[in-house]
Formats: sequence, structure tokens, C-alpha cells
Amino acid sequence: MAPAPRSTSGRVPPTGTTGALRPGRRAPGLVLAVVSALAVVAVWWAFVTTRTGQLLEQAAFQGSELGATRLWLVAEPVLEIISLPFVALVLLAAMLLAVVRRRVLLAVQVAVLMAGSNLSTQVLKHGVLDRPDLDVGDRLANALPSGHTTAAASVSVALLLVLPPRFRPAAAIVGVVYTCATGISTMVGQWHRPSDVVAAVLVVGAWAGVAAALGVRARPRSARPAHGRWGIRAVVGLLLVGGAVTGAGAFVALQRSLDHLADGQELASRADLLTAYGGGALGVVTAACLVVALVLVVLDVTEPRRVLPS
Repeated sequence: MAPAPRSTSGRVPPTGTTGALRPGRRAPGLVLAVVSALAVVAVWWAFVTTRTGQLLEQAAFQGSELGATRLWLVAEPVLEIISLPFVALVLLAAMLLAVVRRRVLLAVQVAVLMAGSNLSTQVLKHGVLDRPDLDVGDRLANALPSGHTTAAASVSVALLLVLPPRFRPAAAIVGVVYTCATGISTMVGQWHRPSDVVAAVLVVGAWAGVAAALGVRARPRSARPAHGRWGIRAVVGLLLVGGAVTGAGAFVALQRSLDHLADGQELASRADLLTAYGGGALGVVTAACLVVALVLVVLDVTEPRRVLPS
């Protein structure tokens, strides 16, 4: 076996420090931020400002009444977790963990993510986005994006930021489940329509991109090579497949509802309402899976590391 290479000082460099240095990349985070922000606008335009979109959402809203009494027994405890003190506590805990890890910039990233996501959701909902009265259902004020879903998703993504990379795969799965449970629970309680929930997840995706771009460094903090990241890759693949499957289901439900509307039929039967409601729930799962998968990828590529020669 060939002897280990020596530095000019005569000492053997630590294992894994050889190889090319791959600096962190800022562009993927910025792209995620822009695409997610544009997607929020697209969801609002399609489902809130058009009559067809409002008809689809109204059908999903009415569909949420089916079985609501039993489902609310599960949904209510999930929603009771979310509160302003809860979000503040998570923010402080995440920032404290970042400081303990001697990552002051990471604490700033967490603050940007959580404050930006939750504050911008309220500004968008109450001051920017409008819900025109198109004579569809109840004349309710705009509720997009969902505040509860934004809080849950921002907490989930904050964990991905502060935890070391080896813990991110498990945290991503838990985060997707928690975000979906919260978002769908708001639909069960008739607090929100599907587009409100999807837009909330996208808002968090946008701020996650901004936070990731802020944290890019030129040199790695440790000698961790670019190998052995199979856990992150496996979970990203799992989330992408899950998002594709649920997305296909949401598309089928959407197309069926659109066909009925194109034929001049009302979405009033039990089957129509369940299709719209189920399709909306699948859309929520799709958004959560894809956004968290993309956040994992962006966090991975923004982390500088040494790439070992093959």
C-alpha cells in the first residue's frame, strides 16, 4: 500500500481532506425562491381569481363536510399544536441550536426562514392578494395562504436547516407528514381550501431558497467528502416518487372535475365533491413532497465540500 501523502510541514493531512474543493452554490437557492414565489402567484390566479377555479375549490370545500365529524377528532388536536407561542418557541430553540453548533449565520438563516414565511403569509393574505366575488359559494374574504400550514411547514424546514446533514433524511420525512397533516386538517375543519394550503407550502419553499442562498460558504466547515450522502439521495428520490404519484392522482381528479364543468354540469353529487376534496388533499401532499425534496437538494448543493478523486 502506498504511503499517505505528506504536507510540506511533514505531517500527514487528515483522511478525506485531499481532492478538489467544490464551493457552495448560491444559484440553486435563488432559483428555488423565484420559482416558488411565481408558483404562489400562479396558484392564486388559477384557483382564486377565475370562476372555474372557485367552482373547483367550492366543490372541495363542500366535500370536506363529508365525514367531517369523525375526521375532526383527529384534525383538531393537530391544529391545536400551532400557535404564536409555539412558533416563537421553535424559532428560539432552532436559533439556540445553531448558536450551540457555533453557526451564527445559521441562526440568521432560521430567523429569515421562519419570520419571512409567517409574516409574508399574513401580508399576502390580508394586504396583497384579493378574492374577487364571482358569485360562487359563500362570499368569504381571501384566505390564501394558510397561516397554520405556513407555520407547520416553516418549522419542518427549519429543522432541516439546523440539523446536521446525517439527520436530515429522517427530519424530512417527519416534516412532510407533519405539514400534510396540518394542511389537510385545516381543510377538514373548513378553515381553508386546497389552494390556500398549497400556496402556504410554496411560500415556505420560497423563503427556504432565500435562507439557503444566504448561508453559502466558500470553504467546507469540515473535511466531509462528497461521498456517503446516500441517505439524502434516497429520501429525495422517495419524495419525488411520492410527489409524482400523488400529483398524478390530483391531476386525474382535477381533469374529471374540469370535464364535468365543461359539459355544463354542476359539481354537486357526492362523487363530485369527494373527487374535488380528495384531489385537493392529494395536491397538498404533492406540494409538500416536492418542496421538501427540493429544499434537501438545495441545502446539499449549497454545502461546500471536498470531492475525493474516483
